[in-house]
Amino acid sequence: MSRRCAPLLLLLLLGCDPSLEAGEALYQGADVLHIIDASPADAAPPPDAAPAIESDAADPLDAGPPPPDMAPAPDAEVPDADRPPPPRDAEVPPPDMAPPPPAEGPARYVAGRLHSPLTPAVQASLRQIVARDAGRRGNVFAKIGDSLTVSNSFLKCFAGNGVELAGRDALAGTIRHFLGGSAAGTDPFRRDSAAATVGWSAISALRGDPSPIDQEVDALDPRLAVVMFGTNDIQRANITAYADEMFDIVDLLLSQGIIPLLSSIPPRGDSAAADDVVPSYNAIVRGIAEGRQIPFMDLEMALRPLPRYGLAGDRLHGSTYQRDGAYLPCSFTEAGLQHGYNWRNLLTIESLHRVLQSVLGDEAPPDPPAPPRAGRGTPDDPFVIDTFPFTHVADTREATSRAFDRYPGCGANQDESGPEYVYRLDLDAPTTLRAYVFDRGDVDIDIHLLGDTDPAACLDRDHTGFAASLDPGTWYFVLDSFVGNGGQSHAGEYLFVLVADP
Repeated sequence: MSRRCAPLLLLLLLGCDPSLEAGEALYQGADVLHIIDASPADAAPPPDAAPAIESDAADPLDAGPPPPDMAPAPDAEVPDADRPPPPRDAEVPPPDMAPPPPAEGPARYVAGRLHSPLTPAVQASLRQIVARDAGRRGNVFAKIGDSLTVSNSFLKCFAGNGVELAGRDALAGTIRHFLGGSAAGTDPFRRDSAAATVGWSAISALRGDPSPIDQEVDALDPRLAVVMFGTNDIQRANITAYADEMFDIVDLLLSQGIIPLLSSIPPRGDSAAADDVVPSYNAIVRGIAEGRQIPFMDLEMALRPLPRYGLAGDRLHGSTYQRDGAYLPCSFTEAGLQHGYNWRNLLTIESLHRVLQSVLGDEAPPDPPAPPRAGRGTPDDPFVIDTFPFTHVADTREATSRAFDRYPGCGANQDESGPEYVYRLDLDAPTTLRAYVFDRGDVDIDIHLLGDTDPAACLDRDHTGFAASLDPGTWYFVLDSFVGNGGQSHAGEYLFVLVADP
């Protein structure tokens, strides 16, 4: 079996008018094998076990209780006080007593869904965000983004007469709810946001004092925020900065009791090189949403199957459905949903509806509890990479493993004696991967690819990420905390992203 690693690809993006933006490509994940450890069945008694020997003692107390396979004589009486209690693990709950519910873990935001799960745990987490500032307006949302958000085709149509729900009647109440919200003299659908401008990348919404986000929050006092950046960030060609800034935007909103609704970006029809990295940028957004357990909409998934990806003539912005010379971006008919802005409007109002009903309202969450994540992240019980794209936000300050200090297989002498998390990947087909780790501030987590849980089997490592072409088999990724010259461990929170090329 050959094992080979490719260096990180340098992507040359085609030139583009910085005032234009667009999106992402749908990533088709490769299948992986799952290995489940089966526990051996309880051992049966040996067939040659000696039969119980009946005691000759006259006093039943001296003789002790009858052996388990020997029934007492019909007339024998054994005082209850003298009966030994049954073994603890033999206790059986009464038949009318329900078994305890299984442990619930954070929801996994796997590919293949237009909306991230809204489980009981996610519901509880979102309600905790609301409790940070209970006075915010529950019928107002802010819009934060670039020209894809500024466009008159985004959301403003909900305040007009061209809304065609096409059987989605439950959304009508949500539309009326937000039409009743006061957004500095208008409703939140028609509001021209101070935090959305043509040509912006994610950092633009954070610059200044007060920042555009601060200005919009102060003006609206919103409970929710619809957030999408990424198209212009691809032009900046700094994926690490993008991850940092998206984390900063999300955490800024969360700290003020505002629930961000994140979206993936559309495909890029203008540049194959730009479209090639869209899955990585969208995996970052998915991972942040999963790590913070906030809503995520997969616009890229909706658009990828459409003609021209549902994009307009510039192959950057979404197209808008037209009928009889009128633009109808809020038409959700079959014909309408051949267009990018129609899909974005549908996903956004659906996401607002889900939060309104199950977080701000009292409806049960639409999704069942999620099981805990497989594995503990140790060398003998690693986290399991079971899907692509794979994302995981974790904190090495909570890790219990310190099994790796150096990685001689990669010719690396860096001190990695801080705590680490270990992941296992089982491949059944050759796969080319892009692996990333994103951290912030003084945190310094490095990523390592191993062919075994032995640092001598290290095949590649990096401070931020690398590409690797892997054969079928079992592989390991170790996310390890760097230790500086003064002996300080730079442990902390990180986002691990693993994307497979289609």
